[in-house]
Formats: sequence, structure tokens, C-alpha cells
Amino acid sequence: MQEIKARVLRKLIEAELAAHPMEIPVGISVRHVHLSQRDLEHLYGPGYQLTKLRDLRQPGEFAAKEVVALVGPRMRTIENVRILGPCRDQTQVELARTDAIVLGLNPPVRQSGDLAGSSPITLIGPKGALSLPEGCIVANRHIHMNPEDARRFGVKDNDIVSVEVTGDKGLIFHNVQVRVREGWVLEMHLDTDDANAACITCGVQARIRPEVA
Repeated sequence: MQEIKARVLRKLIEAELAAHPMEIPVGISVRHVHLSQRDLEHLYGPGYQLTKLRDLRQPGEFAAKEVVALVGPRMRTIENVRILGPCRDQTQVELARTDAIVLGLNPPVRQSGDLAGSSPITLIGPKGALSLPEGCIVANRHIHMNPEDARRFGVKDNDIVSVEVTGDKGLIFHNVQVRVREGWVLEMHLDTDDANAACITCGVQARIRPEVA
């Protein structure tokens, strides 16, 4: 069943790209948590494994049924924050700036995985609590693409581009990082603050702006 679903999803994505070859689908990234297996077991119990709720656009990635509560330094909390799987080497919390304000935090804007010197935060699960000395960030704007996509758009891994979305409150987003990896599916990730500023939802199309000499 999973293999069939993956093949169908791939066909749909290929059809989408064929119809809009120079457009990039936008995904809205709501606050979420990536956990290491060790930290998952600390929060949920020894030997615990994540339960898939739904697949995400990138192959192998999924939203889990499990959630945690986040606690900031002023004891303010945000409940039911989704865990994304699979488990990673290092635990990471990704918030929008407005989420951070609620918690009383000021996390830096970072690429995923760049956690040195990031904000401390506490996670609470059904079996325990975990206080991280660092690990909370506001994720930078970025585009996932595979090498074929990169050739088509004339970009390379870690390029910084500007991207335009249209609509009633259309915007040009600057400082968008290009991330290239074999097997990735084309998608731009914005957090909820950026999406709300442009009045857009998941699935809208964006275009890389040409550089002006």
C-alpha cells in the first residue's frame, strides 16, 4: 500500500511540474518539533516509536500522531505541537516569530540543523520533560529541490534567491536559501508568519525572481 501511494504521489507531482515548469509549490510550515530517538524515549517512554499520521511532501518524512507541549522561560506554554518524523540525530524546535513571542523567546533565524547558540526551550511529553539549553530556531525561508530542478532553475545548493508570490497581498520574499539533494521534491517552505503576511495557503505557486544587474 505504501509503495502504491508513493508511486501515485510521484505521478501527481510530475504532472504538476509538467503543467507549471517554472513555478514552485509553496508549503506552509506550522510550528513543529524534530526529536532524536533518545529524546523521544525520554518524553514518551523506553523503546517508543513514532506513529505516522500522514505523509509529508518530501519522501520518507511524515507528521506523527504524537505531540508535545512547549514551555518558555516565563512559564508560558503552547500545547499540542506536532512531532515530525523520522527521528533525527539532534532535537530541534521550529517556531514562527509570533510563537516565540508567546513563549517569551527570541530564537535566531537559522537553517535547519544549525543549532549552536540557539534558544533554550522545555518540551513536555506524557512520560517526562526535557529542557534543552539550545535547539529552538525560526527556520529560514528555503526551497527543497533535486539536482534536475536546480539545473532547470539555474541555481545550486546554498544559493540565496528572491521569490515572488502573487495574490491580493502578493510579496517578494528575499533571502531564500536553495537546498539541493537527490530525491527531494520541489517545494518552498515558509512559516506561518510569512504565509499570513502574503495571505497565502499551501499549494500556491511561486517564482524565483531574476537577478537585476
